[in-house]
Amino acid sequence: MATWPFGGVVETAERVGRGEVSAEEVARASLSAIEAENGELGAYVAVAGEAMLREARELDRRRARGEALGPLAGVPVGIKDALCTRGLPTTCASRVLGAGTARPWSPPYDATVVARLRAAGALVAGKCNMDEFAMGSSTETGAYGPARHPLDRARTAGGSSGGSAVSVAAAMTPAALGSDTGGSIRQPASFTGVVGVKPTYGRVSRYGLVAFASSLDQVGPFASDVRGAARVLGAIAGHDALDSTSLDAPVDDYEAACGRGVEGLRVGVPEEYFPAELAAEVAGPVRAALASLERAGARLCPIKLPFTRHAVAAYYIIAPAEASSNLARFDGVRYGLREPGRDLASLYGATRARGFGLEVRRRIMIGTYALSAGYYDAYYLKAQKVRTLIRRDFEAAFREVDLIAAPTAPTVAFRLGEKLDDPLTMYLNDVFTLPASLAGIAALSVPAGRAGGEAPLPVGLQLMAPPLGEATLFRAAGACEAAARAVAS
Repeated sequence: MATWPFGGVVETAERVGRGEVSAEEVARASLSAIEAENGELGAYVAVAGEAMLREARELDRRRARGEALGPLAGVPVGIKDALCTRGLPTTCASRVLGAGTARPWSPPYDATVVARLRAAGALVAGKCNMDEFAMGSSTETGAYGPARHPLDRARTAGGSSGGSAVSVAAAMTPAALGSDTGGSIRQPASFTGVVGVKPTYGRVSRYGLVAFASSLDQVGPFASDVRGAARVLGAIAGHDALDSTSLDAPVDDYEAACGRGVEGLRVGVPEEYFPAELAAEVAGPVRAALASLERAGARLCPIKLPFTRHAVAAYYIIAPAEASSNLARFDGVRYGLREPGRDLASLYGATRARGFGLEVRRRIMIGTYALSAGYYDAYYLKAQKVRTLIRRDFEAAFREVDLIAAPTAPTVAFRLGEKLDDPLTMYLNDVFTLPASLAGIAALSVPAGRAGGEAPLPVGLQLMAPPLGEATLFRAAGACEAAARAVAS
């Protein structure tokens, strides 16, 4: 895997702040890496280019004047194409918003998380590839084509935030932003061997994130190391009056938590996440990572999360139901693609038929059916009740343990096209990430090693903590990372 030449997020920001390297030099290195690799990897769908260089030069001028720079000074960050960016298109990889056309939709404002990155001194490198409207687990459903795995171009980088993961894994940037509705940050982080964080629901503002499923969507960072992810999360977290679901709670010092160790920490290991069918190539590295936590002073505790087995069924009713409502705004009238029609109904139909891809149309139809008269109680209401039971599972577990550890994904990165024509098999790829999303708790994926044949692929360890327990996650993730580095050295 490629290595970012200036160290991780923290090292890059500190070197720029000290004047050891200019922000412009860092920006040019990022743009050069994107230019060299993106044609094959498909990580970026739009590149900031000269705008990024202008931001970097202004940062260098501020440093020369002796002004204090932010915690992400000069750090290039890729932005998932579902987040609004002033001056760059935002298409959600969908033709309905002009993806792949000469006139993609360009928002007049930055999402709150993008504005906070800029305020912290980060440099926006461009927009990262994704599954259309974040609906997918392989970055194959969007209009721009797939994002490819840096270690094996025939394999997926995961999804739906695959482009963001590739940006970090291929050292185009040391960090990127993604969104996670049912695993869309954690699964690609696992596949590509980087750190990916899904914060507590409400910990990070959703203002300016194009909605998929509003009660599940969360924005979070990818980074090449744990401290880098902690610093980026610290910069974007916090209350936002523009998001009614945003939590008004203090933001912990996540970066400091990375070095606190895990002595005395109780780590729950749920039996439901280690079924007999779990691939040995995944189970081995995950078990080894758990053993490293135990050697570092944590106590492993067997636990049960019995309603985990219902998470896939509940999610694929709730999320499509919310999507069918959210995507109704793409009608060909206000913005984006507009196909002619005899009347309003035919205009709607023609626009959506051409603008939405197969997977998006499938989920809209599932969601509309689940919300329709006569089926709401049988499907949507029942799924919400199951969601409550899943959340109660976690609440009971967290009365006994401090965090929960499990595999992030049931397999290593699979081949492109392998699951695209089998939606159920694709959906099952998120079996371990969906429960935390439904419960709204904090979760992250940290590299647990590599496995599988002559060309081993990354495997991720998923760590889950109670709401607003991100600092505990970073404690454990930091310990895992330190143990892995000790073995490598």
